[in-house]
Amino acid sequence: MSFLHAFGLLTRPRAEWSAIHDRHYGVATPFFTHTVIFALIPAVAGFYGTTRTGWQIGAGDAVRLTEESAARIAILYYLAMVAATFCVAWVIHWMSRTYGASQPLGQCYALATYTATPLFLVGLMHLQPILWLNLLAGLPVLGYTIFIFYSGVPEMMEIPPERGFLFSSAVMAFGLVALVALLAASVLLWSSGFGPSFTN
Repeated sequence: MSFLHAFGLLTRPRAEWSAIHDRHYGVATPFFTHTVIFALIPAVAGFYGTTRTGWQIGAGDAVRLTEESAARIAILYYLAMVAATFCVAWVIHWMSRTYGASQPLGQCYALATYTATPLFLVGLMHLQPILWLNLLAGLPVLGYTIFIFYSGVPEMMEIPPERGFLFSSAVMAFGLVALVALLAASVLLWSSGFGPSFTN
């Protein structure tokens, strides 16, 4: 069922959000049938890309990570994505009363994790860990993910579209702040000796 939802959100998001809403999911079902599976895609692809494919800087040999280093990063990456879906769901649930919505946490979690579907799928690009290539593929997917979220909030939270727009914008603002905080934490960890190890 999760794969059908993923396909539906990519092809007809508004109709699929209606189908997801009508199922009244708890947290467990979308977590075990969607999040834990789809979050593996970028983590596994990233591990393979950084240890097998590598990337080039100028005309030199390909740069690769050691398997131990790549595995550590892949696990942290996976856990961060899983945790992020819970954080976004909690924020949606917390903000819901401000915008006249009163939905259970399960609906909020379904909205958060199914919205992330395109981001999980574009993680396949990590098989080729080239910055410009990943940006080229990732930016349109990010835009489509935002569209899916904005179209899903009114349906899932049972509020008018104009209020859904304000609600979505507030959650997106939180997401941007969280992203900046995550990047800052990554820089601090890197400078504290937790950076990756290279094979050459």
